[in-house]
Amino acid sequence: MRPTLAPHVPVRLALAVGAVEVHLRSRFPRIMWALTPRRPEPAAPFAELQRIEMDPEYRARYLAELNALIVQNGEAAVSELRQAIRPDTAERAA
Repeated sequence: MRPTLAPHVPVRLALAVGAVEVHLRSRFPRIMWALTPRRPEPAAPFAELQRIEMDPEYRARYLAELNALIVQNGEAAVSELRQAIRPDTAERAA
């Protein structure tokens, strides 16, 4: 037959663990601070998205730069496509 624990033992154990934690926190605050789980810092892209949403001046500047890049990439793609469709006349003559 297996011996069983009295019903009050888990409660006493939980209270003892809590008391030890309080003692350790008061005795070693830096170690306990290091062992305490914390939320991670927000990722840089998310922080930039928050700034874009919150700051109207930054949003305007960001969107202007984005539009300029889109136009620049679009022009480069159009010139590449034209070059592929109609090569130079010197190449056609050969």
